[in-house]
Amino acid sequence: MPSNFDPTAEYILEDERVQLRPLLESDLSHFLPYAISEPDTWNYSAVSPKGEAGMKAYVETALRHRNEGNEYPFIVFDKQIGEYAGSTRYYDIQPGNQMLQLGYTWYGSKFRGTGLNKHCKYLLLQFAFETLNMYRVEFRADARNERSIAAMKSIGCTVDGILRSNLWLEDGTRRDSIVLSILREDWFGGLKERLFGKLLV
Repeated sequence: MPSNFDPTAEYILEDERVQLRPLLESDLSHFLPYAISEPDTWNYSAVSPKGEAGMKAYVETALRHRNEGNEYPFIVFDKQIGEYAGSTRYYDIQPGNQMLQLGYTWYGSKFRGTGLNKHCKYLLLQFAFETLNMYRVEFRADARNERSIAAMKSIGCTVDGILRSNLWLEDGTRRDSIVLSILREDWFGGLKERLFGKLLV
């Protein structure tokens, strides 16, 4: 049974801590302060939205990919603080294979390490497996990005392996990418409950 993902639908995911809603062109204004004052946020990213021009292109590209049906970008709103915190998205969406990747995730510096990311990941995973009918959710990161890798392992991801030298970076070098995943049987086999328990801490 294929996934029932619909790129034209308005998916809004939220709990008491966070709201994820579809990214809009007008959201550029919420992201510009990070692009201008916190460029180190994207040191390990293959796609860097540093600076005003970089962020404008980043938002336009994300929306174009949504229109093409293979990505679904969200803006993240921290309800506890009352501010927009960053962005995340589903991408490489393959309805026939019941698979997607979860990534392009970034937050402003004051939102990191606050528990916000776990709330986002719980909502995104729950929606992927229980509403979109996905079988596999995949994650990738620069193999040197210890913070990101630790965050993925902390939500229950399994390391699948390393893709050697698979992407060009902005500085002209190439990166190794670590691949992690969560499968449907992982989610319903106890991972959902374990991750939900971490939201209550």
